[in-house]
Amino acid sequence: MLTIVAAGDGEREPALLRWGLIPRWAKDPRIGNKLINARAETLFEKPSFRAAAGERRCLILADGFYEWRQRGRGKEPIYVRLRSKQPFGFAGLWESWRSPAGQEVRSCTIVTTEPNELLKPIHNRMPVIVPRELEALWLDPGVKSERELSEVLRPYPPEELEAYVVSPLVNSPANERPECVEPVQADPS
Repeated sequence: MLTIVAAGDGEREPALLRWGLIPRWAKDPRIGNKLINARAETLFEKPSFRAAAGERRCLILADGFYEWRQRGRGKEPIYVRLRSKQPFGFAGLWESWRSPAGQEVRSCTIVTTEPNELLKPIHNRMPVIVPRELEALWLDPGVKSERELSEVLRPYPPEELEAYVVSPLVNSPANERPECVEPVQADPS
């Protein structure tokens, strides 16, 4: 995933990180498959996320995200983006893990929170979208407490987002094309 991290000198730099956080103390990198999301409410409590929440935060760059809404017996893909259609950053955490062979693996997780009013009918969680004016706070390595970061770890204002049904093409990672984010007419059933 394309991310922005704060370097040791506080400067921002781009980084490609593997999705699925591998804590520094992990014995097996497969733990990352279970740590793709981190709940904002427990970031500073869970051993898997506590150190990164205090020291290694990142912005995971995106222009939208998908959620799936239950419809009858199936699920309907929904695309969510800023009304402005501008790219944004999800609140993320990152770690650097060393394999037994000495290989460095840099990985990340997306921070989630309770859904806003737009997302509640679609899903019970939503990713934390960091408002532009709070990006510097989120990336500041000098900010270490949950209290200081609480302003970031909130649902994004629903009036600044839009959500619409998209093609089931998104259900396959092999489909990376514009049709995946184009609106389709929802089945009224």
